[in-house]
Amino acid sequence: MPRSIPNAAMVAVAAVSAVLAPGAASAGGEPAPLPVMVGDLAQQRVVLRRSTGEGGVAGTCTATVSTHTSSSFEGGQYVVQGGFAQGETAAVSFTLPASAFPVRIDLAEMIFATSGTTVTTTTRWSVSFWEGTPATGALAFTAASDGELLPHLVMQPGTNGTNVQFMIDPGDPEQIILQDNGSHTISFGYRIERHHSQTQNPCLVAPPSTANAFPCTDVGGLQQASQNWIQMIDCGALGCGAGWKRFSEIPTFCRPTGDWVMRLTWTALGDCGTAPTGACCVGTGCSQRTLAECQQLGGTYRGDGVACTTATCDSGAPRACCFASTGGCLNLPASQCTAAGGEPGPAGSACASYNCNPQGACCLADGTCQGPLSPSACAALGGTYKGDGSSCASVTCPPPVGAACFSNGFCLLLTQADAQVAGATWKGPGTTCADASGDGVADACARTGDLNGDGATNGIDLGILLGAWGSASAVADLNRDGTVNGIDLGQLLGSWGP
Repeated sequence: MPRSIPNAAMVAVAAVSAVLAPGAASAGGEPAPLPVMVGDLAQQRVVLRRSTGEGGVAGTCTATVSTHTSSSFEGGQYVVQGGFAQGETAAVSFTLPASAFPVRIDLAEMIFATSGTTVTTTTRWSVSFWEGTPATGALAFTAASDGELLPHLVMQPGTNGTNVQFMIDPGDPEQIILQDNGSHTISFGYRIERHHSQTQNPCLVAPPSTANAFPCTDVGGLQQASQNWIQMIDCGALGCGAGWKRFSEIPTFCRPTGDWVMRLTWTALGDCGTAPTGACCVGTGCSQRTLAECQQLGGTYRGDGVACTTATCDSGAPRACCFASTGGCLNLPASQCTAAGGEPGPAGSACASYNCNPQGACCLADGTCQGPLSPSACAALGGTYKGDGSSCASVTCPPPVGAACFSNGFCLLLTQADAQVAGATWKGPGTTCADASGDGVADACARTGDLNGDGATNGIDLGILLGAWGSASAVADLNRDGTVNGIDLGQLLGSWGP
């Protein structure tokens, strides 16, 4: 299955108010929709760059927005599909004119929400695109959150909404291009790879609404039952079907009452001609664009076929030029400043008002403050720069967070004080709840073979484990599978020693 990892990503979070009532279908057919009232959605985007090359897709084509939902994506009422299980996918399909193909994907959006959660939720998700329908078409592209370059969906306790937006950097030469497979149809979907908490079989019990985020449908009524899809887990006789199903194929008592709150912005490349590209200056930055693309960015187009060079976007007007060796400043054109070993300021800057040596307070990851430091020096320490002229005496650095491990292996990112209140073991600033091993327990919370806590794994610990063999001892069951057995013995022996 194709997959790409981005180098820059952001997720949009918006405030939501007032939970109204219960009720969407779960994997087992249990009613679990949770109507909520959503406030204004703040829009931020997950931006994926697939290569390091220059360029992008040229053309004079116009972008089109397709959706089935009545939602405005600007707040209002939504139905949180509280029965949506880990491993299930929400998707929509659109049938386009044959002349539109090939099609470039510009932006994919879907709203997720929580309803009265009591913890900060972390949801691992992925987005996919198909040529054709999800059931019969070819998967053309997929990308999954990894918690680093492409962040997981993190939502604070309470009732909140998030518009997850995914796009490819328009300047990237590797775009998502979908071809016509004969059906004139394209599709995209969001999948919950892992809920924050799915402690029981979702075929029997819906994922806890107090500890998870779910995709939303609208309250305008189901308008496109054959174009809304869900990939359901297999619950056998307890479920509403398995695999890909159109809403029109789902029994009425399981079927959502609205359309998925999803929309897709795409550009038809087949029914419009291509246009030449040239250097496009936005400030002092330069990228290869068509004239239309450059105008949309508010940039200055330097002409067809003009390449980006160091001086392409330098108008020649003097600007502040800082000299690190002396701390001094001269007003020089950018090209002369660079040639003289200086650092040019932004276009329009002047020495009289430009600060060549900004310094301020720097909050470090461990909660301490250093300074005054320059923004670059603060960034080198992994800190947060608090602004020019700020001081450690005038700012409050937030306490650090880290993995807080509970006795059952559950992990939350908390401050040390909050971990103590909750009775969890704090693993230190900067530690995470990542589960690289995929065993369902955060790596920071994995148990060692030191069963008696004396700082070493030795014969005493081995005796404790053998004495609990076959039982559900919470002390000796290192992998927390409910039974002390050979797996736990192997884990103990693997950590043998001081």
